[in-house]
Amino acid sequence: MMKYVSYHLNGRDTWGHIEGDYVSDLGAFFGGDLKTAIAEGRLGHPAANATTRLSDVKLLPVIPNPTKIFCVGHNFETHRAETGRAKVGHPSIFLRFADTLIADGDAIIRPCNSTSLDYEAELALVIGKTGRHIAEADAMSYVAGFTCANDASVRDWQWHTTQFAPGKNFPGTAPLGPWLVTPDAITDLGAVTVESRLNGQVMQHATLGDLIFPLPVIISYLSGFTTLNPGDVILTGTPGGVGAKREPPVWMKPGDIIEVDIAGVGLLTNTIAEEVT
Repeated sequence: MMKYVSYHLNGRDTWGHIEGDYVSDLGAFFGGDLKTAIAEGRLGHPAANATTRLSDVKLLPVIPNPTKIFCVGHNFETHRAETGRAKVGHPSIFLRFADTLIADGDAIIRPCNSTSLDYEAELALVIGKTGRHIAEADAMSYVAGFTCANDASVRDWQWHTTQFAPGKNFPGTAPLGPWLVTPDAITDLGAVTVESRLNGQVMQHATLGDLIFPLPVIISYLSGFTTLNPGDVILTGTPGGVGAKREPPVWMKPGDIIEVDIAGVGLLTNTIAEEVT
């Protein structure tokens, strides 16, 4: 297993490979960014010693500049059941904008025109090579790695109509990170646990075995209507236990700490802050 990060240090953005508590500056060696490195097949071939403490860098969203961010709605059976959604024959897909992304340690911004800010812990995968009409049997070979995501949702705006886009695209609402782990980090996808904790309290907990549409199905389906390219990000769904479906509802508020913990992948931690207008 190898871990890669995008980060800012000494006035520039770069990317690197993590070794213990240190990170190597592969951007200085190869140039480009992590998305470019994935496209060029550079993962798995570190070429610099890790000399900078990870704690001394400012992390960026692990892929700061994806061309496409796909999200799969109601893809855990526990979440589908708590929402009362009917079972469907195909994945429910919506899109996020790249400018909603933030890094591990950044504050999720609660917008000034809503207090209905919810959490959604999700496993995200990053595409590693270009593909179209990908067979399910081949789909996992198109994955560069995995990371943690929080599909933080502004529920009242999400529920204005049947279209999710407004509630899913407020600035500063999509933490992605802290790093990318290569696919060999996970040997049994179905056993991987996805958990969220709000101020230390477990809110969501499930395994990927609860997915309605497994990862190969998602990848194959997406490639049926668009070309998948290196650096594209796919958020694969959230377990039951979201704040909107609790009695009473639980909304994230300024000062809260929300964690997304995915076994074998990482721990994504963010605070909540009020929008400054």
